[in-house]
Amino acid sequence: MKWQERARSCLGALLGIAFTGGSMYLLLGPAAKIPLLVAPMGASAVLLFAVPASPLAQPWSIIGGNLVSATIGVTCASTIADPTLAAALAVALSICGMFALRCVHPPSGAVALTAVLGGPAIHALGYRFVLEPIAIQSAALLCAALVYHAATGHRYPHAGRPARSAGNAADDAARAGFTRADLEAVLRRRGELLDIDPDDLESLLRETQLQAFARSFNELTCEDIMARHVVSVSADSRAAAAWGLLKRNKVKALPVTDADQRLTGIITRADLLDKRTFGKSAPFLAYFDGWLRGDTQRQPMVGDLMSTDVCTVNAGAPITDVVPMFANYGHHHIPVLGSAGRVVGMITQMDLISGLYRQTVLKEQQAG
Repeated sequence: MKWQERARSCLGALLGIAFTGGSMYLLLGPAAKIPLLVAPMGASAVLLFAVPASPLAQPWSIIGGNLVSATIGVTCASTIADPTLAAALAVALSICGMFALRCVHPPSGAVALTAVLGGPAIHALGYRFVLEPIAIQSAALLCAALVYHAATGHRYPHAGRPARSAGNAADDAARAGFTRADLEAVLRRRGELLDIDPDDLESLLRETQLQAFARSFNELTCEDIMARHVVSVSADSRAAAAWGLLKRNKVKALPVTDADQRLTGIITRADLLDKRTFGKSAPFLAYFDGWLRGDTQRQPMVGDLMSTDVCTVNAGAPITDVVPMFANYGHHHIPVLGSAGRVVGMITQMDLISGLYRQTVLKEQQAG
């Protein structure tokens, strides 16, 4: 974990606990006989701010787990005279309840213990302990986590990844060598709870396998596989001119460059055939529309249609830098930059496959 992430977690816990205690103080006042903070909130803060991707740190886990455990703990404390037996039974039943309601939250075990062993002040609250302080403090800490993660650009709650289409799932399985069904079968066979979301585990395994595959070709550079003859277009060119270049050169994308061949954007066939811009026809429709009206300036410019957020790679970079761009982010054309940021080549998925194939054949020949 990077030190910035560690510092972010520590600051979040500081603000979260301070907000929780301050909220109780404002709601109940300094003379309240209810504790402004209970010890389990410290453990909850570790999960919510240090490992927010954990299934044990999600909103339903903290709210459901703490409420279930508090209720069970109060019940055991009021019905069982022996505190040791009451504590043991409260923790065990709390775990059962959290499993049943799918809200496992480790600090909730301490909530059950607090209800039993918290002393006369806690016992005097009875089932009020479930609402004050547990429900209020849990909600306050959760609100603090939601706001803090949103403010610091961190994903929380940890939402599941969107479901893949059947075609994409089949492609991923072929590439990675295992399917989601294989992963689920292994998890069922292990028969134990893992503190990681299955979607995250699947993604991690696929990226690890992809990285291991790419590592074996790290001596191959982008310059070795790129197409060197690059047809480019300027931002002030007409859309029809860009369309003509695409058709004549049988390519699907053109880098947009300035007078010094520095990259300023990229324009694809999809950009030029966007129905919202041109309707169902090619960009010539806009040209003739302007010609009929006596205003050829109505035709869009390349600079108005191009994408400026372009993934690029340096000519000397290993192809391990390119593989994730194609595999994970859906890119189809990667401009290759040389010195001073000038465009010197273009890499497509076919270029990458061809380069990997050539390298594989070479390795087999060397091994033979």
